[in-house]
Amino acid sequence: MMRAQIEVIPCKICGDKSSGVHYGVITCEGCKGFFRRSQLPTVSYSCSRQSNCQIDRASRNRCQHCRLQKCLAQGMSKDAVKFGRMSKRQRDSLNSEVERYRQQQQQQQQQQQQQLQGDAPVALPYPGKTCQDRSPQLLQPMAVAYACSGDVELMSYAADVHPYLVCSPNDSQVSGRIYRGSGVSPTSRSQGRGDGSGHPDIRGFDFRQQSHDPMAIHPYTHVDDPYSLYPHSPRNIDELCASVVRSHRETSQYRLEELQALRWKLFSREEIQVYQSKTVDKMWQHCAIQLTNAVQYVVEFAKHIPGFRMLSQNDQIALLKTGSMEVVLVRMCRFFNTENNTVFFDGKFAGTEVFKSLACGDLIAAVFDFAHGMCALKLSEQQIALFSALVLINADRPCLEDRGRVQRVQRSVELGLTHILHRDNQDSLMHKLYQRMAVLRSLCSLHMEKLRWFSQRYPLTAHSLFPPLYKELFASEAELLPGTTHS
Repeated sequence: MMRAQIEVIPCKICGDKSSGVHYGVITCEGCKGFFRRSQLPTVSYSCSRQSNCQIDRASRNRCQHCRLQKCLAQGMSKDAVKFGRMSKRQRDSLNSEVERYRQQQQQQQQQQQQQLQGDAPVALPYPGKTCQDRSPQLLQPMAVAYACSGDVELMSYAADVHPYLVCSPNDSQVSGRIYRGSGVSPTSRSQGRGDGSGHPDIRGFDFRQQSHDPMAIHPYTHVDDPYSLYPHSPRNIDELCASVVRSHRETSQYRLEELQALRWKLFSREEIQVYQSKTVDKMWQHCAIQLTNAVQYVVEFAKHIPGFRMLSQNDQIALLKTGSMEVVLVRMCRFFNTENNTVFFDGKFAGTEVFKSLACGDLIAAVFDFAHGMCALKLSEQQIALFSALVLINADRPCLEDRGRVQRVQRSVELGLTHILHRDNQDSLMHKLYQRMAVLRSLCSLHMEKLRWFSQRYPLTAHSLFPPLYKELFASEAELLPGTTHS
């Protein structure tokens, strides 16, 4: 049986797209790699939730113990026979399962085609819905568009790993009532609230004045009454905030109470020495995998920010490529313990010494300083959620097609954050948050500089062993950076 036929069946562990039979079970590449790492003699996992965690594509990285138990329960074994040596009964059973899944897919495609032909709306997945709800007919033109633009790997990731990474503006579940007539800047708002057509009023908005400098940050203008710039009721702002906060909570790798319970679970001296003894390339590869896992949650978060789906596919990709790392750093404050200056990493809290073998101490120190500074702001979960959305939706990012539309979504999110801070009597925080955004740009620039240095010295690891999504997000930009000297 061809591997392509087997891949019709989803991963038996997490439900993601499978890549074949691994260790005796049909799994995805992620679960294959996880099981391989779990078989190392030094690896030991534990569960803080009575060993009954649900394992699916979104939650598979939350509990390694329960993920391993599910792997074993499904029959994964280091000593499993190769697929080519399966018995006839096993091959027949697998053939039947493949045929069953194919029939199900054909039925779904027929239903979706009937919906499209009848102009019926195609439901977009939301937390609780499966990826199969997404119409493959909508993905095909996206894949073609991004294959032409060079974003092949990211588009492949969109279609295979996150089938609804990018969405057509026509597919948006957001009705537009939040944005209708909202304008795009204080200038345009002062000139009118819209023409009643249901489209934002962009009269007086000069696109040529918009900065294309990737390091530029919009200056913040204090608003005494956030509702004065908003053409609708406060309830609509509340709805926007609720959507962003819900998406933030559903895409957080750990709940705060879970992290609180683990905050004094530190690496032992022996464990620290194991990390420090890793070669530079092995430690970079390990951290790239961890970072890619965090980015996947950011992608899920972005897809449910109101207005994100209204953007063009190009602009959705551009925002994710340039802003996902910054959002990961913002979220890092949830994983940081200021009492002992440690961050949650690989199941325990780690100090800077754990990352010594990366050979970029200045970057690690800067990241830890940023996390410490973010924690000092004492942001609530709601504030972190809205700030994360504002960091991601930024019209100053390069390679945007429609900056005006991104600007409108950005302004709506900004109003949501302003509303939350105003409600909490913390209006002064907004200026500090914009200062943090400037620091984020500098941190990400330093990360790209270090990645370029690493890629020059370890090209095999950088180009062949890093996760595909990590390479797509960061490697291409690193190769374009001017020459730098590593210190």
